[in-house]
Amino acid sequence: MTRITDPECWLDQMFAAKAAQTGGVLRRSRAWIDREVGFDRFELEVRRRGFHMIESADQILVVCHNDPIRILF
Repeated sequence: MTRITDPECWLDQMFAAKAAQTGGVLRRSRAWIDREVGFDRFELEVRRRGFHMIESADQILVVCHNDPIRILF
């Protein structure tokens, strides 16, 4: 598959989502991230914002705040 949007535009749209703006959680498939911006670029952006990133199976979860998190089980 080929990239659908400009990578910077995709990142801007992703982090402009209401969930990102209010400290919520974003979920995207790893394949979609790889296709749109590349995982390394995405990881840099998540780190730059001070957010947390969790990988589960083929899904990437971004917790859009920098408070501590705890995995319960």
